[in-house]
Amino acid sequence: MPKVKTNSSAKKRFKLTGTGEITFQKAFKRHILTKKSKKRKRAMRQKGVVDTTNKASVLRLLRLRG
Repeated sequence: MPKVKTNSSAKKRFKLTGTGEITFQKAFKRHILTKKSKKRKRAMRQKGVVDTTNKASVLRLLRLRG
């Protein structure tokens, strides 16, 4: 039997915390930053947390469950 591979794009984008939450980096912070407000850019620095409705599908991509 071959090994089951982890989704390569998912392992680059998501990280599992010690408490079991899945974090990701917010989008839209790469370029064209002059038109975005300081408040908006500051909010994009924070890590995002995957919602419980999407958690099962992300865990499946990471091959951590089911």
